[in-house]
Amino acid sequence: MVRLQPDPFLNELTNMFERTTEKGSVWVTLKHSSDKSKVERNKMVTAGEKVEYKCLVRATDGKRTISTMVGLKDHQKFQSSYATILKARMTALKKRERKDKRKAADSDKKKASKKPSRTPQT
Repeated sequence: MVRLQPDPFLNELTNMFERTTEKGSVWVTLKHSSDKSKVERNKMVTAGEKVEYKCLVRATDGKRTISTMVGLKDHQKFQSSYATILKARMTALKKRERKDKRKAADSDKKKASKKPSRTPQT
């Protein structure tokens, strides 16, 4: 796994999406991480130090895996760039078919009125 800075990570992610346009997939995972081992975190907590958590972002196309750590100060910039890349590269998704709300409500009312009401017989 290759650990990159956020900007080169986004460039490489774009390249991954371009390589897999015809065939293949890209998997992206995000994870809350402190980039320290559990022992180091426990020592920091007992010493009263604050543990800084970051976002670990990993991407793979099945052949190559890349990752980056995004801190609080870079989060907004990274998120907007990441969203732009996703919007531009997810062209193969199909639009969802939506029913007209009025037609759906009318058909539900018709179904309810067709059912015979049962009255208890004594």
